[in-house]
Amino acid sequence: MLTERQRLRLEHIVENAERIEAYVGGLSFDDFAARPIVFDAVERCLARITEAAVRAGDEVMANVASDIPAHVYRGFGNALRHDYDQIDLRTIWLTATKDIPRLSEACKRALA
Repeated sequence: MLTERQRLRLEHIVENAERIEAYVGGLSFDDFAARPIVFDAVERCLARITEAAVRAGDEVMANVASDIPAHVYRGFGNALRHDYDQIDLRTIWLTATKDIPRLSEACKRALA
């Protein structure tokens, strides 16, 4: 059973995943790469998602998305904040278009 705070964190993940989908929906990688404002928006949503996952807790996230180890959220979030100049644009794209939709669906199932 999720606490209200844990539910809120999963809702934040879903909300930011939906924002990402709105930003990148219909874009190719080249379109994405040519639009810095979209890249910036997606990167910010990814930072929120990683923070929400960390705040939800390792046990909750292991139950929600067992295929993603807790250290991945922390590591990616830290990279977004501290190693921002070393993050590959294609990594952001693939995370946003492949990994985040799966995570969002897992969170929706947990919230249902």
